[in-house]
Amino acid sequence: MIDILQTYGPLLLLGQYPNGPLGGLALTLCLALAGLVLSFPLAVLIGIARTSPFRAVRLPAGLIVNAVRGLPVLMLIFWAYFIVPLVVGRSVSGITTVICALVLYELAFMGEVVRAGIEAIPKGQVEAARSIGMSYRQTMQKIVLPQALVQMTPSILSQFINLVKNTSLSYIISVNELTYAAYQVNAQLLTRPFEVYLILAATYFLICWSLSLAVGKLERTIVQRRLAAPKGA
Repeated sequence: MIDILQTYGPLLLLGQYPNGPLGGLALTLCLALAGLVLSFPLAVLIGIARTSPFRAVRLPAGLIVNAVRGLPVLMLIFWAYFIVPLVVGRSVSGITTVICALVLYELAFMGEVVRAGIEAIPKGQVEAARSIGMSYRQTMQKIVLPQALVQMTPSILSQFINLVKNTSLSYIISVNELTYAAYQVNAQLLTRPFEVYLILAATYFLICWSLSLAVGKLERTIVQRRLAAPKGA
């Protein structure tokens, strides 16, 4: 396996960059990060809508979340591959297709994370804010969301881990991320698929394991600060 890494390591890490388009592990992380960042504002809106006191707002948001969560990511990629060009009126790259699918997928799951974070805030704080004349918007903006965002940060990072793994499905439309790069290496070697895909599995494991450790450390930090808050008050 060492000789495979020495020969094809740059392809697995960066694709053809700097002599060509970015690919491999770097593109995998970029796709996951783009899906997380672009979906976050939409997820916040979905989460707020899911906790809205207005039924006309709450029900459509619930339908969107349940519909998307009931579909596999691969199906969303296929839909984006055919629907996005029709919507924009021109062909789009595979990277754009995958990002659109990941954003749609993530807004549903992270919307539920936002909803849980909002509902975790004690209702007494909301009632106190409303009693002093703050509007619903001001209460959400100044009281609820700042606290909810801190509490749901570990869950957001966990969603990033899921996105890293889900980017592997983009090989189906020939996006040159890590899995497709490994497929290209295997196509050149032909006789060593076990070693190639073992390297691929180990790479995903190390990334996701490292991120999981970071999430666990962050969770412990948040809990410690929460427990220490009354003592410092």
